[in-house]
Amino acid sequence: MDDVLRQPADRDRANQNPRRDEPDQSASRLGREAARRLALSGVCELRPGLTDREFARIEAEYGIEFADDHRAFLAAGLPINSARPEEGATWERPWPDWRDGDEEELHLHVQWPVRTVLHDVEQGAWLTSWGPRPEDAAEASRTALQELARAPKLIPLHAHRFLPGGRGTYGRQVLSVWGSDIGP
Repeated sequence: MDDVLRQPADRDRANQNPRRDEPDQSASRLGREAARRLALSGVCELRPGLTDREFARIEAEYGIEFADDHRAFLAAGLPINSARPEEGATWERPWPDWRDGDEEELHLHVQWPVRTVLHDVEQGAWLTSWGPRPEDAAEASRTALQELARAPKLIPLHAHRFLPGGRGTYGRQVLSVWGSDIGP
């Protein structure tokens, strides 16, 4: 376990921003502590963490930007789906395997929050903060998509649990996303 949670010696320092020493250290601490607790729980296998090169590839390929604590978590150890899913489980592989996972499956996981909210909009859901709902269903979907584009992008953590993305951010709540039912 200690080998997985240790930062590789050859990892470059691109994760650290000297202009934000305190937040950067706090985010790293949060991420490492989350990985440590997950390793102790035994609910999944933790493989060596992602490198800066892997983060750059993932963020470019999937159009995401990990929050600092999420990045530190995945740098400390990459959770892998080692147990068989429970019968009736919605997610066959709930932990996104950013290193060796199926690209199409990862794209679908990244798109889950927007896709499921748009599905709910098609069924009549609407947030009052978006203003009056357009009568035309296609216009309602376009408006919802525009509103969702303004929100921080949600990055898959485990199954339907996501963390808001964004470099320079940390300490945000893990969100459960099931269509328009979004909450801590």
